[in-house]
Amino acid sequence: MRAVVCEAFGGPEVLALRELPDPPPPGPGEVQVRIAARGVQYVDVLMLAGKYQFRPEPPFIPGNEAAGEIVAVGEGVTRFKIGDPVMNRVRLGAFGTLANSKEVDCDPIPTGMAVEEAAVFRGAHHTAYHALMQRGRLQSGDWVLVHGAAGGIGIAAIQVAKLYGAKVIATASTDEKRAVCREEGADYAIDYREGLRDRVKELTGAHDGVDIVYDPIGADVFDESLRCLAWGGRILVLGFLGGGPSTPRTNYLLIKGLEVIGVRLGGVTEHHPEIGRANMKTLVELAGEGKLKPRISHRFPLDHAGDAIQAVIDRKVIGKAVLVG
Repeated sequence: MRAVVCEAFGGPEVLALRELPDPPPPGPGEVQVRIAARGVQYVDVLMLAGKYQFRPEPPFIPGNEAAGEIVAVGEGVTRFKIGDPVMNRVRLGAFGTLANSKEVDCDPIPTGMAVEEAAVFRGAHHTAYHALMQRGRLQSGDWVLVHGAAGGIGIAAIQVAKLYGAKVIATASTDEKRAVCREEGADYAIDYREGLRDRVKELTGAHDGVDIVYDPIGADVFDESLRCLAWGGRILVLGFLGGGPSTPRTNYLLIKGLEVIGVRLGGVTEHHPEIGRANMKTLVELAGEGKLKPRISHRFPLDHAGDAIQAVIDRKVIGKAVLVG
């Protein structure tokens, strides 16, 4: 098989396309997928640099989200057969043309969804759904502030929040990205660097702030976001793209009855796999009905994986980037 290999820790320059032996036949409860498309995300940037919490030693094949066709099934597999189109998750190896996945880490590609879209659907939309609906306890009529709204999990959050009746304020850094947020359904799109608290208070009026903040940014954005919350509001912590974690002012949490809630999708799928399976069943159905759809701004052939990683680093990607072939 062909695969893009990380040969040392670093940036895009450490990637090389290689011919490698095919993976072994799938074991019990596994399937083997011929991958047609795979997502590229910031997690891959961190993993190449050796800065992610899961730190494989080079050489390794990056990537953990993909889609393609099942070419072999292991003992005990009942949900899928050879020839089925699936979107699949792997711990590592999506930047190859073949990979083995656990049956439970695969889902059918929704009706009408292209394989490229399927390759980037599971992670982003499951994250948004779990964060907003289960951790954030979103109700129809809530106000939701989505940071990093033009990114993969940001666009997914806009779609999920609007689907369930929320009013959405999206933040993004450029006019182009804010226009995309509005196209995806955001009621308002603002520049988070320009008086965030005052603008949110103005937009929410008598509600006096938002009920939920969806925050993959952290750092100073987290601190200012606390001031944007209405009484009893929840801030969802999804990551630290802004440079690092923050220390909440606990007196402010006390006075306004606020909650700071960590969101890690891997945690719920590890500790409560039945919740993860139920979530994905719902999400596949919604996607099949055309109510959820990934947005892809960049497509690269597999042998240009370094260019895809650089596009993510340069923040050029709106929604998702995909490697095809």
